[in-house]
Amino acid sequence: MKEKLKDALALATAVLVVSALYMVFIYAPTEANMGNIQRIFYFHVSFAWTGFVAFFGTFAGSIMYLIRKKRCWDILAVSSAEIGIAFCLVVLTTGPIWARPVWGAWWTWDPRLVTFLILTFMFVAYMIVRGAIEEETKRGRFSAVIGIIAFLNVPLTYVANVMWRTIHPDVIRPDKVDLDPRMIHALFMSMSAITLLYVILLLWRMDLEGMRDRVAELKKKIMEEA
Repeated sequence: MKEKLKDALALATAVLVVSALYMVFIYAPTEANMGNIQRIFYFHVSFAWTGFVAFFGTFAGSIMYLIRKKRCWDILAVSSAEIGIAFCLVVLTTGPIWARPVWGAWWTWDPRLVTFLILTFMFVAYMIVRGAIEEETKRGRFSAVIGIIAFLNVPLTYVANVMWRTIHPDVIRPDKVDLDPRMIHALFMSMSAITLLYVILLLWRMDLEGMRDRVAELKKKIMEEA
């Protein structure tokens, strides 16, 4: 039953991804000032949003691990962190590609860009700490604390456009959305596809971590019997 659910999710993800590609490149109109380079926006925003969701998964898993001390929560935290870092790297790649023809520079020390970069580095540090500690309980406890602290930078990154003067575009605001309706449709289709992609990747990554635990237990048992 579990495998059938994953297969169904994988199929739904594929359908949504194909639909998102159609809406981004065909359905959505070309932006008047930036031209076709603006289409990066749909992927850039979608991966950024889902990166935040992934880091929330690490945040929630870390809190639950500190409370319950159960390995399953640590598995959720690390699996979600790895996917979040990968998604953030997509954001940090698509951003400069979009910025170069629009801003005339690959990178500017804009508050949102800087806070997002720091956020990514903090979760990379989370992974480094995990790799440096061998004892399972100690590793889970130390990395959980870092995962919780690192997540506090997510809301800071989100509100950077409000707190500081910035050139980063902010077309989606609580009171107004400065987009053509077809662009909104394409954006939300893209966000849905990437969010579901995160979910299926998370399930697969957690399964992989579970298999690693079982292999480690088997090795330990063999060593004890030898």
